[in-house]
Amino acid sequence: MTSVLVPFATGVEEVEMIAVVDLLRRADVDVCMASLDGGSVTGRSDIIIESDAALADVKDRGWDMVVLPGGLPNAHLLRDDANVKAVVERLRSEHKSIAAICAAPTALAAYGITKGKRVTSYPSCQPEMEALQPSSVYVDEAVVEDDFLITSRGPGTAIIFALRLIARLCGEPKSSEIRESIVA
Repeated sequence: MTSVLVPFATGVEEVEMIAVVDLLRRADVDVCMASLDGGSVTGRSDIIIESDAALADVKDRGWDMVVLPGGLPNAHLLRDDANVKAVVERLRSEHKSIAAICAAPTALAAYGITKGKRVTSYPSCQPEMEALQPSSVYVDEAVVEDDFLITSRGPGTAIIFALRLIARLCGEPKSSEIRESIVA
């Protein structure tokens, strides 16, 4: 079964995280929501989200994709976490998919993952993205795919982003099936 790791921390943008997890699970993808410490997390809008696991306990599994949701300070906490960085770098070395939305692409830029790639992020993060990785090509589109990398803009693009992740993992027919089932 295809598996996806979604690490998250305080201030996570709930729409971006839950929409992605929900749609991936509808597509029969095994998704693990891993908080940094294994406990519940309070999101940006004060919604409490229970984790499936502690990141340290699941980071070494054979994930097919890692997805970093946005929100602050979540994106910065993910950026500064050694386990998140290790997962991202391992998946990159294994030529597997890495995805991020909203402020979270800044973590990927800080890791050097976006070097020479087309990327997007939440609009106010563009200067940080460009400063962290000047060789990146910033694109003002809802979802940007470049090789192994998939980035997106924010809460309003979460559904489109999730459908692109499904297409990457399960194929276009499954993505279309899910799109139709949610009346998107």
